Amino acid sequence: MTGEADKLIVIGGGLAGVEAAWQAAERGAMVELYEMRPVEMTPAHKTSLLAELVCSNSLRSDVLTDASGLLKDEMRRLGSLILRVADGCRVPAGKALAVDREHFAIHITELVERHPRIRVVRKEVTQIPTRHPSVVATGPLTSDKFSERIAELTEEANLYFHDAISPIVEGDSIDYSKTFFASRYDCESSDYLNCPFAREQYMRFWEALVASKTVCLRDFERERYFEGCVPVEELARRGRDTLAFGPLKPVGLEHPRTGERYYAVAQLRRERVGNELFNLVGFQTKMTYAEQKRVFRMIPGLEGANFARFGSFHRNTYINAPRLLRKTLQFRGRDSLFFAGQITGVEGYVESAATGMLCGVNAVRVMARRPPLVAPVNTAIGALLRYIAEADADNFQPANICFGLFDAVDGRVGRCERHRLIAERALAELERWRPLWEE
Repeated sequence: MTGEADKLIVIGGGLAGVEAAWQAAERGAMVELYEMRPVEMTPAHKTSLLAELVCSNSLRSDVLTDASGLLKDEMRRLGSLILRVADGCRVPAGKALAVDREHFAIHITELVERHPRIRVVRKEVTQIPTRHPSVVATGPLTSDKFSERIAELTEEANLYFHDAISPIVEGDSIDYSKTFFASRYDCESSDYLNCPFAREQYMRFWEALVASKTVCLRDFERERYFEGCVPVEELARRGRDTLAFGPLKPVGLEHPRTGERYYAVAQLRRERVGNELFNLVGFQTKMTYAEQKRVFRMIPGLEGANFARFGSFHRNTYINAPRLLRKTLQFRGRDSLFFAGQITGVEGYVESAATGMLCGVNAVRVMARRPPLVAPVNTAIGALLRYIAEADADNFQPANICFGLFDAVDGRVGRCERHRLIAERALAELERWRPLWEE
C-alpha cells in the first residue's frame, strides 16, 4: 500500500496510538501520528516522549494464571511493539512486568520516529478527520477542544471520570532500618520495599488521611472514580480498616528475619533500575502537595522522604462504548473511524495497547476493502472488546481485563485451576485465529 489515498491518521501518541500506528505501518500503510505534546501539555505528562507512562511503571502481572498476564502473552504472540520494548526495559517487580519508564519511552519514540512509513506530527488536533481513515487514541487526558468534537460526534454529554496517580520518593531519602524487602506470599522474591505499621501508627496515619486537604474541583465537574484507582484518602473515608484490608493489607508480609506480623503494610515498588526512585503502590491521591508531604511522611521509613513526583488528580475521558463502538472498534456511524485506548472505556496500559493493535490492523483492512477482524470472544483481547461493545450502556464503567469477562469453564474446579483452563482455551483460540491476523 502506498500513496496519499492509503494514509491513516492516528491521533494520540500514547500506548494505544503507538501500537495502532506501528501495526498499520508494518502492514504497508503510510501513517501520520499526531501528538500534541510538547506544543500542548497535559496535567500529568512531564515529557514529549511517545508512550510516556504517567501513572505507574508497572504493567501488572506477567503470569498466565492472571488475566493481565494472559493478555500480555496474546499480545506478544501477535507482535506487540509495546510488549517487545517493555520486555527489554523491565526492572525487578516479582511476578509483575515493570519497566524503566524513561528508557521505555525513549526507545519507543526512537523506533516510531525512525519507521519509514510513520510521520510524527507535533500538533494538537481539534477536528475529527473525515478525508482519511482515522484512529482516535487521545487517551484519558483528551484536550478540551477535541473532547468537544467527540461530544458533538457521539451526542454524549458526560465523557469523563476522575483519575489519580501515585507519588514517587527518592530512594536515598528512605530510612531502610524501618523497612524490609519482600514480596507478598513469596519468600524468595524481594522486589517490594515494605513499610510496616503497628496499630497505633496506622490509626494516626488513617486519621491524617481522613482529615487531609484535597484539590478542589471546578463547579461543573462531578467525581466518578474508576474503582481500581480510587484516591487513597477516599478509600480511607470509607472506613477505618478499609486500607488495612485493601492496598495496605499485611497478609503474606511477615518480616523475613524476625517473622514479626503487622497491622498494615505500605509497599513501595522500584520505579527505575537500581534504588533511585520508588513508587508508593496504591497511593494514588488528590491531596494537595503540602498535605502529601505531611501525611505520607507518617509512613514508617518515609519520615524524611524527598518526593521526586507528587501524586496528582486529573480528568479522565472516555466514551460510552457499548452505544458507540463495534467489537472491531469501529465507530457505529462511520466505518473508517476507529477508537482505541482508554477513551474506549478500557483501563490500564496493556489493555489500551491491545485495542491500539486491533485498530491498526483493522484500519488497514478497511483501507484495502477487506472485512475487519473480530477477536475470538474467549481470548483476552476478544473478552475485553466484547465487554466494551456489549456492556450495559446505561451503567457503563471502564474495566481492566479480568477472568470475569470470559465465558465460564467447568465450575467444579478450584479458582487457580479455573484460571489455568481459561488461559489454555484462550491461547488455543488465539492460535487458530492468528493466521487471519498475519494475512
